[in-house]
Amino acid sequence: MFNPDYAMFKPSASGRVTYQPNPQSWANPEHLLYFKFVGRIIGKAIVDQRVLDAYFTRSFYKHILGRKVDYRDMEAIDPSYYQSLEWILQNDITDVVEETFSMEVDNFGQQEIIDLIPDGQDVLVTEANKAEYVRLVTEQRLSRAIKDQIAAFLTGFHDLIPQDLIQIFNEQELELLISGMPDIDVDDWRNNTDYHGGYSASSAQIQWFWRAVRSFDQEERAKLLQFVTGTSKVPLEGFTHLQGSQGVQKFQVHKDFGSPTRLPTAHTCFNQLDLPMYDCFETLKANLLVAISECSTGFGFV
Repeated sequence: MFNPDYAMFKPSASGRVTYQPNPQSWANPEHLLYFKFVGRIIGKAIVDQRVLDAYFTRSFYKHILGRKVDYRDMEAIDPSYYQSLEWILQNDITDVVEETFSMEVDNFGQQEIIDLIPDGQDVLVTEANKAEYVRLVTEQRLSRAIKDQIAAFLTGFHDLIPQDLIQIFNEQELELLISGMPDIDVDDWRNNTDYHGGYSASSAQIQWFWRAVRSFDQEERAKLLQFVTGTSKVPLEGFTHLQGSQGVQKFQVHKDFGSPTRLPTAHTCFNQLDLPMYDCFETLKANLLVAISECSTGFGFV
């Protein structure tokens, strides 16, 4: 189903191992029947307790669960566009950004302007309405552009698994349900990790981090990997071949110079964990567990 010749799914970003429905799948006249069939296959695999080598984006798992996406889910799809949205939200855009409530899309060489609101091409993005603009462009790219594909997939999926039953899971648990629990070699993981911002392999926080990882059970290790990289999949060649948005990208731990009361945060396109300078092992482990269990988007605060 990930064969590019069928144009059904596309990689989330260059070199990534997670997939998202292709908004241009309509090039195949029977694409919606295929999506319905894929939905049935995945539903049947769950019912029969069979795992699949199939990993999807966090936003697609949210659609399966009937949950809303937000702009942070864009990071796995288009890291540079996500950074642009992040900059807009964090800075005063007065007299800087000249965007309107519309966006241009390329359909096999044909340019099309899509209004995000009625007459959106005539409505400027301002400091006052920028949050709504970010919400709408996110909804357009991650939901509306593939709404037919999602609907067809869910029709097949719900033939096997009722919606109310699947909603008891979160996105992380749904991935593990579909794809199984990975076999994670902590020594290989540690040997293929880089440290930045003042951290080194001998830093107390790094020693505590790996002590925490070794104390985790298999599911907690998988959730940590999901939290930082966007997927629980471990390459067949091991962590030395871990993929990022630009190809092979090692797991990274960066020093977070903010408040030590913050939760760890992550940037999945870079396989990057930002780890605050906690003052003891117990605090680090507790906050790490909260982050990987509750902050499925990779961002969270105490």
